[in-house]
Amino acid sequence: MTAVEKKLHFYITKAIADYKMLKQDDKVMICLSGGKDSFSLVKIMHDLVQRGIYDVHLLAYTLDQSQPGWDDSKMRNYLEKHNIKYVIEKRDTYSVVINKVPENKTYCSLCSRLRRGNIYRFARENKIDKIILGHHRDDVIESVLMSMLYQGKIKSMPPKLLTEDKQNVVIRPMVYCQENDIARFAKEQDFPIVPCNLCGSQENLKRKQVKHLIHELAKQNPKVPQNLFSALNNIVPSHLYDSNLFDLRECDQERIPLPI
Repeated sequence: MTAVEKKLHFYITKAIADYKMLKQDDKVMICLSGGKDSFSLVKIMHDLVQRGIYDVHLLAYTLDQSQPGWDDSKMRNYLEKHNIKYVIEKRDTYSVVINKVPENKTYCSLCSRLRRGNIYRFARENKIDKIILGHHRDDVIESVLMSMLYQGKIKSMPPKLLTEDKQNVVIRPMVYCQENDIARFAKEQDFPIVPCNLCGSQENLKRKQVKHLIHELAKQNPKVPQNLFSALNNIVPSHLYDSNLFDLRECDQERIPLPI
């Protein structure tokens, strides 16, 4: 096992323990998009199950969205070679995205909503206990900045989430993992990456801009990415503006007068 693989194993098992992500006999599905992040997670989770670290039933799930040029043959070969149970489900969400999104607008938002809807549906139909996503630390800190800059909200990707309809539990075991480490591991493993041709040709996506901003700030202070991530665990409601968390209108009533 290489150094970077050991590092990823450590952070993934730590996240699972910290947030009690898995239980014995859980039926879990890893969403395998064909990218470096999800391939890395499938490989490591499969290894952990094979070694007896987790006693769960693992399934790799891929949604074929009927994008032009989609070819999952090498992915299938990889999964079969490594004895990884998988399902590749075909649903034409590509046509919906192309028809609904105006020209020169980004496809990511609608595409991800349609993909998420199909993932949740499949999980319910197959009585899946946990849906595993391959988001990492960099995704988390980029998402919180994007939410603040473009939605006016402070939110990101929680490590464990119960969906609004209370039907699905989503977990993200790679939230402590850095993208650079995942990229190194994926290169070592030579995964048969399946590129996303739908949005890959669109330049200046918001996430790319935010990623660049963080990268530039980290050149001046390497602690910036970790500080952003740590901030999600250090919320100070009294220093924000959300009255649902802290009643600013009545806080003066708590004041303790000084003795005369």
